[in-house]
Amino acid sequence: MGNNPFDMRVISNGEQKPVFSRVLVKLSGEAFMDSAVGYGLDVRTIGSVAKQVAEVHHMGIQIALTVGGGNIFRGDSPSARGLDRATADFMGMLATVINALALQDALEKLEVPTRVLSSITMQEVAEPHIRRRALRHLEKGRVVIFAGGTGNPYFTTDTAAALRALEIGAEAIMKATKVDGVYEQDPLTYPEAKMYEFLSYLDVLNKGLHVMDATAISLCMDNALPIHVFNLFKEGNLRRVCLGEKVGTRVESNG
Repeated sequence: MGNNPFDMRVISNGEQKPVFSRVLVKLSGEAFMDSAVGYGLDVRTIGSVAKQVAEVHHMGIQIALTVGGGNIFRGDSPSARGLDRATADFMGMLATVINALALQDALEKLEVPTRVLSSITMQEVAEPHIRRRALRHLEKGRVVIFAGGTGNPYFTTDTAAALRALEIGAEAIMKATKVDGVYEQDPLTYPEAKMYEFLSYLDVLNKGLHVMDATAISLCMDNALPIHVFNLFKEGNLRRVCLGEKVGTRVESNG
């Protein structure tokens, strides 16, 4: 295999072997939303996400996740107008804990040992975020879900994902979306829009592409942490990305 961490590996019996040993999956809160009402939790969607995560976990990959809270509350949303920004952001962080607990429940129903670590201490429902504890859980074969963002207002869950990925030594961030990758324009509005297969971090920043926010992209760029953007709602895509197949858009230094 060359220097490209996304090259596919094949073991001697012809079966594909994962190209990663540890990854972080970034999930938006909107991915959990009940589309019928435009907010809240869709249990079937959460179950589908859990099945994909379980599939990767059973491949022997150490997997951590961060979840957003936009399906319940966002600190920068219209519903937060009139609230102090810091207060609104803390409310959004609490929403991520609700999503994390729902995902933990779905994973444990599939017999996948899972731990929720929250940046906001709430001992009755989640463990406090301690880096060494997260690493220990991963080494023990448990899925780790990071909730509560960074624990600080004014930072998004994108930034939290980049920060946690670097803390645990993840080899890539898997940015799960509802579209196939990163497009030059919104593919839902412009069906003819071109999808990028490779991008550099600077391409993302200079073109103003909606991959992750600028702080998160800069963190990844400074630490050469690849980002893979793909459609989580196509069954098997997470497994395919982890096997090194060409799925979605890859963002790295030499895109």
